[in-house]
Amino acid sequence: MESASGLLARGPWDPARVEVSWREEPFQAPANAVEAADLALDALRDRGSPSHDGLAARLASYTSSGERLELELQPARWALRLIPHDAARSISALCIVRAADGRWLAGRRAAWLSSWAGRWALGAGGAIEVDENPTHTLGRELLEEWSVQPERMRVEALVLLPSGVVLLVGQAWLAAGASPVPDHEHDEFAWWPADVERWPVQADEPLRRMGRLLSRSA
Repeated sequence: MESASGLLARGPWDPARVEVSWREEPFQAPANAVEAADLALDALRDRGSPSHDGLAARLASYTSSGERLELELQPARWALRLIPHDAARSISALCIVRAADGRWLAGRRAAWLSSWAGRWALGAGGAIEVDENPTHTLGRELLEEWSVQPERMRVEALVLLPSGVVLLVGQAWLAAGASPVPDHEHDEFAWWPADVERWPVQADEPLRRMGRLLSRSA
């Protein structure tokens, strides 16, 4: 796999065409990574986060084609994703949410969260649980964070962030009239215009890049 951050694979793929296998053996992080994860978790708890450590998923390998995405995942310590520059390819699912008229659902994330704290983000996202299919994670996070279910969904991309976290990006469309209800992880939310160039100033450049990327396949 590529060592630099960026786009690893580009769909879109139907969720049914995303094939997932799991290694039985958990990932063994080197001692310096274990220490860094411990320190990052302590810092997170010191600022009031109720985060609990455990096992989640990392991306061991992948292959992609025009019709299919194959992911090999492996159990790994959740706290490894907190390491700023070497998150061991811990993988999360990011579900970008669109209204029936094309608007984008954005929420400001609470200050206690482990990622993007106090910043605006698109849709819903979270760690993939052990033995979970990441396409199911997309719908689960959407329901948990916004209390809505998609009318349709597709998987858009596999992205490697500079931190070493991998995102499986999905895009979901809600039925006309659907009314999201934010959970405790958000202290404010808004519908941003369908045209990314008309987004408000709180939409930072990474969000705009994501919006432009997905707009090209809408």
